[in-house]
Amino acid sequence: MKVTKWQSVICFVDIKKSSFFDINQLIIYKMTLSEIQSKINSAKALDFGTIFNQSIELFKKSWLQGFLMQLFVIIIMLPIILVMYVPFIMMIISQSESGQVDPDAFSSFLAGFSVVYLIGFFIAIILLSSVSVALQAGLFRILRELDAKREVKTADLFYFFKGKYFGKMILLMLVSTLIAIPAALLCYIPLIYAIVPLSFFTIFFAFNPDLSIGDIVSASFKLGTKKWLLSFGLLFVSGLLAYIIGLLMCGIGTLITMPFIYHPLYFIYKEVIGFDDADEINEIGATN
Repeated sequence: MKVTKWQSVICFVDIKKSSFFDINQLIIYKMTLSEIQSKINSAKALDFGTIFNQSIELFKKSWLQGFLMQLFVIIIMLPIILVMYVPFIMMIISQSESGQVDPDAFSSFLAGFSVVYLIGFFIAIILLSSVSVALQAGLFRILRELDAKREVKTADLFYFFKGKYFGKMILLMLVSTLIAIPAALLCYIPLIYAIVPLSFFTIFFAFNPDLSIGDIVSASFKLGTKKWLLSFGLLFVSGLLAYIIGLLMCGIGTLITMPFIYHPLYFIYKEVIGFDDADEINEIGATN
């Protein structure tokens, strides 16, 4: 017999009143791909202005966590930037000091990189990018907590820095790369479409980490296709607004404003998919 959503809530309230059970030992209900697809198929129309305004209100509470996430990403990416660009900059400085510009210097510089080095460099990019995405997934969970008016900690950004999650993050990053590169090579037109579903990869992982990579990709493309125009419009407007305001704040302000682009994605996910029974259970439990 299938237990309905509200039966689950009623059972929880009864259990919570008993001293023989620990709330932390309860099994959290997890959505399956078929349930997610059903929610997407029956999704109601969403209003651009409502989601945008909700995003602004939530950003007022989450800007600090978004700023810290950006700082951590820069710190993580700094080693690969140094490895790639410092030798190139040193070559330019050397030529400037000599007063002569060798047109073949750049070609010789690239030829000096061995195949093993380039492969290692690619692997490093994937690993560091996976760390960046793991931080973004942690930020989505923080947005959920702040939206529910619960307390958060900076350590929540590192929620997915665990072995059982990080391996999946690497695979998800590889899949994203394998989708984005061919899409970009096809005159960028497919990439304009794919950028919306790709944007949902991280949030689906953040709230459904036990789904397989294939299920995350499938759900992301289904939601991205269903709400493509709304999602693309919100991403474009929020990204442009965050960039302009960041520049007005002497450029460094983009570290604060750019995380705003994640907020519309969060509210689209919330309105279409929603969260598992644990959220509603916690809210009911808090009132008892």
